[in-house]
Amino acid sequence: MNGKAETTAHTEEAISLSERIGHVRWTICALLFAATTINYMDRQVIGLLKPTIQHSIGMTEVGYGYVVAAFQIAYAVGMLAMGRFVDKVGTRIGYMVVMGIWSLSAMGHALANTVVEFGIARACLGLGESGNFPVAIKTVAEWFPQKERSLATGIFNSGTNLGAILAPVAVPWVALHYGWHAAFLITGAFSAAWIVWWFFNYRKPTEHPKIDTAELRYINEGMTEAAKPSTPWFKLFACRQAWSFVIGKFLTDPIWWFYLFWLPSYFTTKFHLTLATLGLPLIIVYTAATVGSIFGGWLPAPFRKAGMSVTRARMSAMLVCACAVVPICLANYAQSEWACIGLLSLATAAHQGWSANLFTTVSDMFPRAEVGSVTGIGGTAGAIGGALIAVAAGYILKYLHSYSPLFFVAASAYLVAWILITVLAPGLRKAEVAA
Repeated sequence: MNGKAETTAHTEEAISLSERIGHVRWTICALLFAATTINYMDRQVIGLLKPTIQHSIGMTEVGYGYVVAAFQIAYAVGMLAMGRFVDKVGTRIGYMVVMGIWSLSAMGHALANTVVEFGIARACLGLGESGNFPVAIKTVAEWFPQKERSLATGIFNSGTNLGAILAPVAVPWVALHYGWHAAFLITGAFSAAWIVWWFFNYRKPTEHPKIDTAELRYINEGMTEAAKPSTPWFKLFACRQAWSFVIGKFLTDPIWWFYLFWLPSYFTTKFHLTLATLGLPLIIVYTAATVGSIFGGWLPAPFRKAGMSVTRARMSAMLVCACAVVPICLANYAQSEWACIGLLSLATAAHQGWSANLFTTVSDMFPRAEVGSVTGIGGTAGAIGGALIAVAAGYILKYLHSYSPLFFVAASAYLVAWILITVLAPGLRKAEVAA
């Protein structure tokens, strides 16, 4: 009886303590969600307006591929620079700088009227937007305990899908009523407004005026690492754990880029949809992706309840997501528009669930001081893969006139990545970075 009474008392004490923990960290997550939503609205505009812009300035499929590649290459270079920059200056200043660059660049598209000018505008946008995920992942590492990071990442990462949903709603309407130049101006203005919001509402946990002691202690739960300066890049490259993340991003990020920049064109080509009717399929696909992002972030929880460690649960969730992508290889053979929408919805949802967990592996394996840098390196690899698939897609569509090869690549990429991550970083054990 005494033992049972003590257990009950401890349980009640734990419940009471959990009730006293504040929720400021989730307000910070909401800020990250909003930034990521804007990020994806800005980058998706050109994909939605692709048929209109092609007709307006005579852009070919190959030319469009090179314009997308310009974004990807700048994004790749920027990921390295921005990840390091954020580790040096911190998340508050870092986010305002990168958001400022991409806000001006997004609005700058309205001045472009040739393929070269679009390429320059896309390159500038890629440089600015490359900072979003390094700073967001670093913010999550600062504000959340390890057990909540994949959920927080899944929530803010679902902003990519909301942005991809809002863009098909707003952009065609603006373009039809005010012209395609205005669409770039309006979406870019949202970024500028967010900078003010971030400036007045964001501080580190130890400096935030609204955080209580219980929440601060909860955030730091299980953290034993001491504060230290960032490790030089060449020492990070010596870690197998860094390569596991890099390869995972290189193989799977390009699939998402392909969806983002070519799905509007795919629906237009295969089902003869117009700018006015394109919105609904894309809204359905990216709504499913939103659900997948949050579900994927939550998915390790039941594996942990089944007795798995945090890292093994993470890898199990990623395997489920990798398997769920495989049916996308049938998309181009489906004759029904709704069958295609269903396959694409499953694939994008699985990608986002995969992505939420893949991002979180960085904070699983590396100390907080290295999170921005490693995320940046991985993002660079993903952007390089995105540039390669952009150029390849342009030539495949020009000469083969088929999306099938691209969907077959998408179907297999995640399982290959999962196997390589398992080999390079078994158990996602902590990296031993040389001092």
